Amino acid sequence: MFANATNIVKGFAATVGFFDGVHAGHRFLIEELKKEAGKHDLLSLVVTFRLHPRKVLHDSFQPLLLTTPEEKMRMLQLLGVDKVIELDFTPEMAQLSAFDFMHQVLSKQLDVKLLLVGHDHKFGHNREDGFPEYLNYGKQTGIEVIQATRYTTPGLNHISSSEIRSALQKGYIDRANALLTEPYAFTGFVVNGFKVGKKIGFPTANLQPLHPDKLIPGMGVYAVLVEWKEKTYRAMMNIGMRPTMENGSEISLEVHILDFEEDIYHQEIKVKFIHKIRDEIKFDSIEQLIQQLKKDKEFVVSLI
Repeated sequence: MFANATNIVKGFAATVGFFDGVHAGHRFLIEELKKEAGKHDLLSLVVTFRLHPRKVLHDSFQPLLLTTPEEKMRMLQLLGVDKVIELDFTPEMAQLSAFDFMHQVLSKQLDVKLLLVGHDHKFGHNREDGFPEYLNYGKQTGIEVIQATRYTTPGLNHISSSEIRSALQKGYIDRANALLTEPYAFTGFVVNGFKVGKKIGFPTANLQPLHPDKLIPGMGVYAVLVEWKEKTYRAMMNIGMRPTMENGSEISLEVHILDFEEDIYHQEIKVKFIHKIRDEIKFDSIEQLIQQLKKDKEFVVSLI
């Protein structure tokens, strides 16, 4: 009903979560899972969900994802666990109590023998139960329940996907990347733009994100890396309303790839954010804009 658990040769040690971003805290939890699985002679299993649970429960909810479902699955699979299962979070599943989820899904369908619960993670209908209840349900369902170690770093007592979203929206790229353990990225489709950049010596690719729920960092000018056809290029990106050109209130995503002359219209490119250079500024003239873009380019060359 919820997942295909074929080819299971022995029971699993599992952890459950949405794992958006697969950030440092998630990676710490999964390393702990692998150790517990080894101790108990079990296979390691990560259980996640394709759709954000709140999107299923509330049609109007618009998640700002750090990772698309495909990105998340690929990242989780690279962490060396024995199996990753992506459940369909349905209204039917949302109605399951924590006990029913442990009994019907984890125990009966997935053969989970040990459940590693994230330090502050809650599950089940209305998330009304906590770790003491999970322990009790585990005794009833034959699942050993362990609470994971809390993960912290110097200067930050709590790491969460929401903390990273906030950092990205404020342009704190260095902080977000440190928590993610790798540069934040999104993939976009190159569409027709204003074609003004080429006239002033800074041709840009106008991007349309491939995934509508993917978070785009806050407005500003960024040093980025662009991946296209398995090659990586230095670039600078503007996210904003192009005030000097007076193009209205629509936010555009434009990237100028350094020392690059290929025609990439209607192709996909991946943008990795390295550092925020500055806020978007309205200049008094096109010449002032050009001089600033030259400085931005020098900064990118010196940085990456």
